[in-house]
Amino acid sequence: MTDRDNAAASRDDIRVYVARKILTMNPAQPMATHVAVCDGRILAVGDRESMRRWTDAAPIDTLRDKVLMPGLVEGHCHLMEGAMWDAVYVGYYDRRGPDGHMWEGLKSPAAVLDRLRQAEHRMTGDPKPLLAWGYDPIFFEGTPLVARDLDALSATRPIAILHASVHLMNVNTPMLALAGIDGDTDVEGVVMGADGEPTGELQEFAAMFPVYRVIGEGLSIAASESVRAIWNFGRVAQLAGVTTATDLVNDLTPSGNANLHEVTRDPAYPIRIVPAFAPQRCPEGGPQRVLSAREGNTDKLHYGPVKFIVDGSIQGFTARLRWPGYHNGKPNGLWLIPPSQLVETFMPFHAAGLQLHIHTNGDEATDVVLDAIEAMLALHPRVDHRHTLQHCQMADVAQLTRAQRLGMCVNFFANHVYYWGDAHYQQTMGPDRANRMDAAEITRQIGLPFALHSDAPITQLNPLFTAWCAAKRETSSGRVLGESLRLPVADALHAITLGAAFSLGMDHLVGSIEVGKYADFAVLEADPFEVPVDDLHEMPVWGTVLGGEVFRAPA
Repeated sequence: MTDRDNAAASRDDIRVYVARKILTMNPAQPMATHVAVCDGRILAVGDRESMRRWTDAAPIDTLRDKVLMPGLVEGHCHLMEGAMWDAVYVGYYDRRGPDGHMWEGLKSPAAVLDRLRQAEHRMTGDPKPLLAWGYDPIFFEGTPLVARDLDALSATRPIAILHASVHLMNVNTPMLALAGIDGDTDVEGVVMGADGEPTGELQEFAAMFPVYRVIGEGLSIAASESVRAIWNFGRVAQLAGVTTATDLVNDLTPSGNANLHEVTRDPAYPIRIVPAFAPQRCPEGGPQRVLSAREGNTDKLHYGPVKFIVDGSIQGFTARLRWPGYHNGKPNGLWLIPPSQLVETFMPFHAAGLQLHIHTNGDEATDVVLDAIEAMLALHPRVDHRHTLQHCQMADVAQLTRAQRLGMCVNFFANHVYYWGDAHYQQTMGPDRANRMDAAEITRQIGLPFALHSDAPITQLNPLFTAWCAAKRETSSGRVLGESLRLPVADALHAITLGAAFSLGMDHLVGSIEVGKYADFAVLEADPFEVPVDDLHEMPVWGTVLGGEVFRAPA
C-alpha cells in the first residue's frame, strides 16, 4: 500500500465539496454534485449516493449554490502581467489590476498624454524614468507617440511607453540619450526619421534592449526577478478563475528561479506556474538549463517548456505575412529567427525531449516553422512531442492540416478577434483574411488539439472572456469575423481547461475533475453551458480551489 493509499484510507484529512453542479470536462462522467479531496488531489467524484462512503464520515465544505468546473488553465500568458502594474496603464480598453481596480481605457492620443502628464506631475522630486504600457497607435489611425510628443511632457525625465503588443516601444529624447541610441545606431528596429535621427519608435527586442538595460525591472518580461510581480500575477489570475498559468518567456536565472520557488511555496499563493525557457533572450546553458530546473519541480511550479519567437505582431506590422502582405501596403515584418536557422536552433531542445512553444503570428512564419518541424522530425523522430504553434493567427486549412499530421498542437490568441479584429479588417489584412483569423473551429473539425489564450499582459487574463471571443467572433464594434468559424461553447470551454492542459503536457494533472488530478476548481455563480453565450464573457467568478484550499475573490 502506498503512502497516498494510506492517506486515502484515513478519512481524517478528507474534505467533500458539494455544489449545485460540477462540470468535470471528463467525457466519461461529464457532471457530478460531489467531489472528495485528500492530500490536495481528487479522491472521488460523483453524486450523493455514489459518494456516501465519504460524505457519511467526512466534513463537508459546502458550495451548494455554486457551479464548479476545472480550474481554468491559461496556456499562454506572462508573469509581466504582474510587473506592469508598477507602470502607468495607457491602453485603449478598460483593464482590471491585481487589486481589482478597473482602469478606464483611453480613446485618444490626447487622453494618453493627459494620463502621462498627471503621472509625471505626481513624480515631482523623484528622478526615476516614467514608464507606461498598453499604448497602441493602430486605434488612432497609426498615430505614434514620437520623441517630440513625449518631450513635451518632460524634456529631462526619461520616458518609455511599451505598446500593447510588447513588440514595440516609444521613448523620448532623454531616454534615447540614456540608452545610447542615436543616429549612428545600426540596429534593426530602431526607426530613423528623414533627418537621420531616431524617431523614438523601437521595434522588437533588439531595438528595445538598450532601454531595458537602463530601466531594469520596469516593463520587463523578466518578471520572475520581482517577488512583487509574481504575487500580483497570481492575484490577477485567481480573480479570473485560473489555477494554472504559464510564464511563456522566462530566463530561468538563479534569482528568478529562487523567487518562483519562494512565492509558490507559500500556501497563500493561489496558482500553479509553468515557466517556459526563452533561449533567444538567454542562450547560455541550452537544454540543460531547462532539465536542471525541471529537477526542482513541485506541485505548484512546473518547468519544462521552451519558447521561441519567430516573427512579431500583426497590428505592429512586424509579423511575417504571405503574399500579398499587409493590406495597407506596409512592408513585411521582421524575422526574429532567420528561417534558415530554425532547425539548427530548435534541434538541441527537441533532441533533449523538451516541448517547444513557437510564436508564429503571420502565415509566412507558420509556413517556415512547419517546414522546420517536419525536417527536424525526419532527423530525430519523436512520438507525442506536442510542439505547439502559439498565436498562429493567420493559419489556413492546409497549414492546420499539416500541423495535425506532424503531431502538433495550436494555441490560438482568440482575444485578438475582439481587440484588433476591426483593425485587421480595415488596415492590416483586409476582410477576407481577417474573417479566417484564429480558426479554432477548423482545428476542432480536423482533430488538431488546440487551446485558447489571452497572452496577458497583451490582453486581459480572463479565460471565460477568451472562450466567448472564440464562440462569438465579434470585434469590439460588433462586427462578426467568420461566422462559420464560431466555436461551440463546449469546445471553447474545453480549450481553456483540458485543451490548454494537453498543450502543456499537463493533462494528467489538471484540466478536468477526475480522480488523481490536482483538486483545482473554478467556482462560478452560474453554469457557463446554460447562460446565453453573450453573457459568457462577463460571468462572475466567486473564487477558486487550489489543491483543495478555497481562495475567495474579493467582494
